Amino acid sequence: MKPALISAALLAGASLCAHAGAASSQKVEQSVWGVSGLPSYVNMYIYVPDKLSAKPPILVASHHCQGTAASTYSETKSSFVSLADKNGFIIIFPEATGHNCWDVGSAKSLKHDGGGDTHAIAQMVRYTLTKYNGDASRVYAFGGSSGAMMTQALMGIYPDIFVAGVAISGVPCGCWAQDYSGDVASNGQWSSPCANGQVSKTAKEWGDLVRGMFPGYTGHRPRLQLWHGTADTTINYKNLTEAVKEWTNLLALSDTPATSDSKFGGTHQLWKSQCGFGVFETFSVDGAGHDVKWDVNTAESFLGLDRVDSPDPEAAACPTTGGTGAGGNGAAGSPAAAGSSNQGSGGTGGSSVGVSGSTSAGAAGVSSSASGASSASAGVAGTPSGQGGAAQAAAGAPTNAGGNFGGTFSAGGTASSSSASPSEGCSCALVGSESRSAVRFSLLALLGIAFVARRRAGRSCAE
Repeated sequence: MKPALISAALLAGASLCAHAGAASSQKVEQSVWGVSGLPSYVNMYIYVPDKLSAKPPILVASHHCQGTAASTYSETKSSFVSLADKNGFIIIFPEATGHNCWDVGSAKSLKHDGGGDTHAIAQMVRYTLTKYNGDASRVYAFGGSSGAMMTQALMGIYPDIFVAGVAISGVPCGCWAQDYSGDVASNGQWSSPCANGQVSKTAKEWGDLVRGMFPGYTGHRPRLQLWHGTADTTINYKNLTEAVKEWTNLLALSDTPATSDSKFGGTHQLWKSQCGFGVFETFSVDGAGHDVKWDVNTAESFLGLDRVDSPDPEAAACPTTGGTGAGGNGAAGSPAAAGSSNQGSGGTGGSSVGVSGSTSAGAAGVSSSASGASSASAGVAGTPSGQGGAAQAAAGAPTNAGGNFGGTFSAGGTASSSSASPSEGCSCALVGSESRSAVRFSLLALLGIAFVARRRAGRSCAE
C-alpha cells in the first residue's frame, strides 16, 4: 500500500453528510452524469450549498491515495466547504473506488475524452455546468498527492474546461505514465520512476507531451499553483523542478520567474503572463515532507474563490487573453443577384466565456454580386456579461478553442470588387466606385432615403 497525503484524518468509511445544518453532499449516479465508456469504479459526489451564486463557479477536489470523497470532504470542511457556503460555489468530490491512487498514467486517462479517470471527472463538470447553470469561465481543481497528480493532469488534458488549479505534492502531467503499473485487478496504479524523481525531460519535451494529449488545441492554458516539500520521501521534490519546466513551456513563460522571495518557510516563485498577471506560482517548503503545510487563503485567492459573484481574476486582469470556451467559424455571405448588394451574414461563434464582461466583434462578412460590387457587414459583437457574453464571429473567422477570437481582424470588411477599399476607422467596407450607382439604387430601395442621407452627411457607418 502506497503512502497517502496525511493532511487530515482518513475517513474512508464515513458518509458525506450535512455539516452544521447546512447543505449535504450527495452521490450522483453515473447513469445520470456519465457517458458511454467511462470507468465504472469512478463515483461522483457533489456539494451544493443552500445559497448558490447566481452563476456558481465549480471546484473539483480530488482525493489522495487511499482516500475517498468522504475523506476529502472532511479534510476541506473548514476551508473550501466553508467558503462554498459563504460564496455560493459548487464542489465536486470525485472518487475512485477500490483503487490505491487515481489513474493518471494510462493511455486512456492521458487523452482528451479518452475514456479514463480524467474523462470521468471532466464529464462530472460538464453535467454540473448544465444542471446548475454553472459559470464555465470559473472551473477549478484542487488536490494533494494523487489528487495533485489528477489536478495537474486535468490542467494539461482539459484546458478547455479548467481555468486554474492548486496541486500539493504532485507530479507533472504525463510523468505517471513512466513504467506505469495500471493493473486495476492488483490495485497497482503506481509509477515508481516518477514518484522517485527519476523522470526528467526538457521543457519542450514536457510541453509537447501535454500538447499531444489534446491535439489541435491552441487556446488558453490554465494557471497553476504548486506546493512541494523539499524533504518529501513519497513524491520526490525533483518533480517540482520538472513541473516548472513543463508549465513554463505550456504557458509560454520565461525560465526565470518574475519574482522570487521567501514565504511560508521556503522559496516562493511567481511567473507572470504578458499582461502582467501571475499565472504560475510555486512554493518550495524547506524540510517539509509529503504532508507539506499549505496556506488555505493563498490557494483560495489564487483560484479566485474568495470573490463573490465576480469574474475569474485572470480574465478580469487580462480580458483579451483569459478564459475558456470554443470560438466558432462564421459563414460567408451568399452571392447576390446582379445589380444588387448582399451583406455578408456573420456566423454565430462559440461562447466566449473566458472574457468577463467583454465582447469580441467578428471580422466583416464577405459578399459578392454579379455586377462586381460588394458590401461587407461587420460581425456582431457579443453581449457583455459578468460571466462573459456570447460572441459572434463573422465570415471566415478562425476557430480558437481557447475562446479568444484569433486571426487578424481588419477594421474594414473585405470587398469582392477589385476597386473596393476598406473604410478607415469603420467597421464596414466602402462600395467599389465603378458600381456605386447600382448599389446606391439598391440601398435606396431596401433601406430608405433617410439612411442614405445620413451616410452622405458623414455619419459613421458603424453607428
